[in-house]
Amino acid sequence: MRRSLALLAGVLLTGVFAVPASADAAGAGDQGFTIKDSRITESSGLAASHLHPGIYWTHNDSDDGPYLYAVDSRTGKTVATVTLKGIGSPRDVEAISIGPGNQIYVGDIGDNLGGKWPYVWIYKLPEPKVLKDQTVPATQYVVKYENGPRDAESLLVHPKTGRVYIIDKKEDGGHLYEGPARLSSSGSNIFQPVATIDLWATDAAFSPNGRQLAVRGYFGGIYYDWNGGKIQRRGRLDVPLQGQGESVSYSPDGTKLMYGSEGAGSSVQAQDAPGGASSGKGSSDQGGSASGGGGEEGGGATDGFKAGAVAVAAGVLALFGLRRLRRRG
Repeated sequence: MRRSLALLAGVLLTGVFAVPASADAAGAGDQGFTIKDSRITESSGLAASHLHPGIYWTHNDSDDGPYLYAVDSRTGKTVATVTLKGIGSPRDVEAISIGPGNQIYVGDIGDNLGGKWPYVWIYKLPEPKVLKDQTVPATQYVVKYENGPRDAESLLVHPKTGRVYIIDKKEDGGHLYEGPARLSSSGSNIFQPVATIDLWATDAAFSPNGRQLAVRGYFGGIYYDWNGGKIQRRGRLDVPLQGQGESVSYSPDGTKLMYGSEGAGSSVQAQDAPGGASSGKGSSDQGGSASGGGGEEGGGATDGFKAGAVAVAAGVLALFGLRRLRRRG
């Protein structure tokens, strides 16, 4: 992960604008938590459990092994370690998502060479019904992109249709790639670009009702109406300043967005999700137009920035040669 410039900028910003957590914000569970497992030093993906309230699944992104960690958000402690069986050696695991039928999807989709691997992998396994250290068989899928190799850190599964999507990671913005209706374990799965994403994306998540798509980057985020896959940009996300912002997940009820970062003892911070993202009854399989607040009107000049951080961020990014974090539209 050649992210040193973005990481340094994030660390400087976090140091300048860090605010001590209030008693309310420092609560347990979906109010945020700190990962206390010393083995988890590069938490790169985050997904709220479907079967175990208060549990979030995470993983390291490289140099670890085929492991998933179930972290209790009330304590920050790991309550189960799952070892994936039946797959090869993971290369650069960047994302995790849970789809219909409580199936966990793990995206071994990173490419530190900037898009050189001829293929990447997705692993699928059932979410364990019992939280304990165990080995679970997983299915491995070969993934290729229609327009050639690329780097990616965002994998998400639609909660109603079960279709798998990937967003590639490009500084000037990337694309949403759609996988086949059903993944095949016997051949290559070709992912096709279907929409533009206006962000240097490090992770993304569907709301529990499938109506919204939240995409985060190092310094900001955007949310879209899903509209059956014909996405429509709705507004900016209030992404917290983190040393190396890597992951995002909706809380199980859809009222919070949980933002994670890498590093030993990293924190997962909670922010209110845009309106219309909750898992309330009556949501359609393909999603629909959200009534959410937090739209583009009245937003700042850049996604997710506090007003005072804009000037510092601009100076840091210019200093280290990051060309821009431009938001289209």
